[in-house]
Amino acid sequence: MQHFRVGVLEIEIRHNRVMKAFYSDHFVLPLPEGHRFPMAKYSMLRERVARELLGVRLLEAPAATEGELALAHAPDYVLAVKTGSLSPQAQREIGFPWTPAMAERSVRSAGASIAAGRVAMREGIAGNLAGGTHHASANQGGGFCVFNDIAVTARVLQMEHFRATKLGLQVLVIDLDVHQGNGTADIFATDSSVFTLSLHGEKNFPFRKVNSDLDVGLPDGCSDEAYLVALDDALAQVSQRFQPQFVIYLAGADAHEGDRLGRLKLTEEGMRRRDQRVFDWVRAQGLPMLICMGGGYGHELSQTVQVQMNTWQLAMDHWLHWQNRGL
Repeated sequence: MQHFRVGVLEIEIRHNRVMKAFYSDHFVLPLPEGHRFPMAKYSMLRERVARELLGVRLLEAPAATEGELALAHAPDYVLAVKTGSLSPQAQREIGFPWTPAMAERSVRSAGASIAAGRVAMREGIAGNLAGGTHHASANQGGGFCVFNDIAVTARVLQMEHFRATKLGLQVLVIDLDVHQGNGTADIFATDSSVFTLSLHGEKNFPFRKVNSDLDVGLPDGCSDEAYLVALDDALAQVSQRFQPQFVIYLAGADAHEGDRLGRLKLTEEGMRRRDQRVFDWVRAQGLPMLICMGGGYGHELSQTVQVQMNTWQLAMDHWLHWQNRGL
């Protein structure tokens, strides 16, 4: 099977057909010395993808426009981020001090997901090497999230799909970051065209959660088998309650046992099996999908990046299946 996969990949590359991944890590966010956010993980991941996944083409993220951002965020908030007029309290909620570089990186990170979503609609799957900023709500940021790339991308794709077809687009968000997707849940609270699933640590941040369409809160110390049973049950419930046409998968690495903020106990193999469950479920539905990375705060940052690399390897396999479906 491995030889078959490599052979097919060589054919796809020869015909200039490759999976697309968008990056924004070269728009560096300068942080104070000792800041706890591990900014280096983004460049570490991009370097490994470039070196090890020859079937992935890395593309620079475009900037999301103000109009695109305003599909999910209040225009006044978008303007405050762009112009540097965020209050000190708003900056503390986000966790980053405002700088022009912070604003630029934020619009690029959202733009990466928009661009990847557009490609995924045509080619089955594409991804953002960052993104997954699910704590940002319509009027404010939070938890290291400035703009909610998931919500913005869903709204952009829905708008463009309607323009092209005069039909709606049902979007499923599978949020497997260890922290509940409160911002995404808040933005889509009254929008039945987007279904939000969040599998997260029940006692972890955010401590004031916003109800998703389906929340699965897990206890501290949750291990591989218990997690996978919960995920299988959640996906089965989604199948009964919603008929998606597009999937956004937030593949947070922070459920890994080596994460300093995660509080769950999934092994690297358990994380790989988690991702495989999602890809298998999406493949069975025949749905296009966008993947983004979400959180990851490993005691050893190389462990976080390894978990993310495993996700990208499985995504590459998924892309190959999509390109060769029916053969």
